[in-house]
Amino acid sequence: MRIAMIGLGKMGANMARRLCRGGIEVVGYNRSSDIVSQLEKEEGLLPAASLEKAIVQLPAPRIVWLMLPSGAPTESTIELLAGLLCSGDILIDGGNANYHDSQRRAARLAKNDIGFVDAGTSGGVWGLDNGYCMMVGGDEAHVKPIEPLLKILAPADNKGWAHVGPPGAGHFTKMVHNGIEYGMMQAMAEGFSLLQGKQELQIDLAEVAEIWRHGSVVRSWLLDLTAEFLRDDQKLENISAYVADSGEGRWTAEESIAQGTPTPVMTLALLMRFASQNQESYGNKMLAMMRNAFGGHGYKNKE
Repeated sequence: MRIAMIGLGKMGANMARRLCRGGIEVVGYNRSSDIVSQLEKEEGLLPAASLEKAIVQLPAPRIVWLMLPSGAPTESTIELLAGLLCSGDILIDGGNANYHDSQRRAARLAKNDIGFVDAGTSGGVWGLDNGYCMMVGGDEAHVKPIEPLLKILAPADNKGWAHVGPPGAGHFTKMVHNGIEYGMMQAMAEGFSLLQGKQELQIDLAEVAEIWRHGSVVRSWLLDLTAEFLRDDQKLENISAYVADSGEGRWTAEESIAQGTPTPVMTLALLMRFASQNQESYGNKMLAMMRNAFGGHGYKNKE
């Protein structure tokens, strides 16, 4: 089986690696060619110098997987691909995207009889080793042919992925997932901030994080990652408290308003990220380090 992977950033490159190791022939294209050359040498990836050169290397019906930043980069690439792909081909968007955009893109490509699948993907920089969680939206006729890819990318062929609904459902589910993630991170950061603030008790935060990992109700992968960076540095004195938001949290809050469904924890977690951009606190430093730990997102050092 051969596919094209367009966009070889942190997530896309590791997904290409996992697919190559699972026996899939991957044609890779990236705006910067360095990672393409690296993956060619390391994994046997088939290099392409342009979108056009990637598409011509694929047998029909073609399968193209996008891992690009949301917004204009994805929009412009899909428009280009709409003119390159043919009836029966399948285009997968595995990056973050607003589900409204995914519904619109599916309808637009359907006019050319091109299938569209939105694959909400979670796993961050650890997905290569641990597998990715994938929430897949699209018509059954377009999801069925890509199941071999999903089974390789997932933690197991029958775990960590599902066809969750029609076009848009994958990115909608991933949006809600990220809203929950915001709330979990915020609660954990606030809790450790309280522990750190009681200096007279001299509580070892790394030790607390470690014991909570075993048997505690709050044990989680997020706690595992937190325990790891606290072992190296629990003062976080050189870390800026600036915490960026990727956009998914905003979309979740907007959906909450549109539905009239109360989501105070997720919405306040988003607002706290806004506050962090003008406020120095230990809890916000914790948030910045958690984002770095699971997703490789950059954080700011103090000047």
